[in-house]
Amino acid sequence: MKHYPHLQDLAALVGTEIGVSDWITVDQGRIDLFAQATGDHQWIHIDPERAARGPYGTTVAHGFLTLSLLPELSQAAFALDDVRMGINYGLNKVRFPAPVKSGARLRGRFRLLAFDPLPGGAQLTVEVTMEVEGGDKPVCVAESLSRRYTQAPA
Repeated sequence: MKHYPHLQDLAALVGTEIGVSDWITVDQGRIDLFAQATGDHQWIHIDPERAARGPYGTTVAHGFLTLSLLPELSQAAFALDDVRMGINYGLNKVRFPAPVKSGARLRGRFRLLAFDPLPGGAQLTVEVTMEVEGGDKPVCVAESLSRRYTQAPA
């Protein structure tokens, strides 16, 4: 994990990688919990027997489950020591170029695309590339917008 003492330190790092997360495992238990939470019970996610005969030979994580791991991966990749609060502001683009098979390990690489000052903080545009261990394609590429505050927003 990379630590940055001040949010403002990122202003000079636009265009560079600001952190890489640890590997996390996406197991069937996590996939099943996500299916329960979202109501998405498609067989390719939750039926190991049927999925074994499907295109990937096993169950795969929901694309939105993969995307929902962004906060966990981000927290493991970099920290801003003087930030008191952060909020998700949105996404510009999201793509899922490859599946996440049950039991796979993935991590996130974070590249700062833009740093826009705000009163008491900044808006960060970060390209997140999630890669699967041993894979040749990313499993998710997204532009994430977050607002980070060193002071309470007005």
